[in-house]
Amino acid sequence: MENRMTLIQAETNKHISVGIMPGHFATNHSHVNYYLDMTSIKTSFKMAKEAAYELSKEFASTDIDTIICLESTEILGAFLANYLSEGGLNQGKDINVVTPEMNAVNQMIFRDNTQKNIWGKKVLVLVSSASTGKSILRAIDCLQYYNGDLVGVGAIFSAINEIGNIQIKTLFTADDLPRYENCMANACPMCQKGIKVDALINSFGYSKL
Repeated sequence: MENRMTLIQAETNKHISVGIMPGHFATNHSHVNYYLDMTSIKTSFKMAKEAAYELSKEFASTDIDTIICLESTEILGAFLANYLSEGGLNQGKDINVVTPEMNAVNQMIFRDNTQKNIWGKKVLVLVSSASTGKSILRAIDCLQYYNGDLVGVGAIFSAINEIGNIQIKTLFTADDLPRYENCMANACPMCQKGIKVDALINSFGYSKL
């Protein structure tokens, strides 16, 4: 299956790339016809730094106190906080970078020692992929509980342009993928044609079936 993987580069920076692999894949929320491999952006010092620089341009005029990192985006979030503090509206600011804990019923929570970074703070949510927006909506619910103020959403890839009235700033969009499809499992055209699911995918990667 891996021999189907190709690389695509971000339009704004040719040093930023993700792997794309066509097929039939199942996520927790939907079925998609592409798997996006974002491993390098999440783990590579050089590429994460390049990606953070490009995202920082989108949030230079946004007042941010805290970045919440979801889906293994902590390295990207740390570089983003650094760039934001170097100039623009956040110049000189010490921006917090935190990751929520998931409880037994898959709700995002913050322990007492990190709640101070959310309560009454202006928060940017950073995700690796937004295909349906459900993970972002779950983060918004979490912020409401802890009295955080959502001021922006950043993503490596997003198939949607906005969530609520917040525009999603992203490095890659569905337009970068030829004939990208994202649908509910009960309406999946590949399932209806009897095409086998290649793999289960989530923010950590994929597991072949």
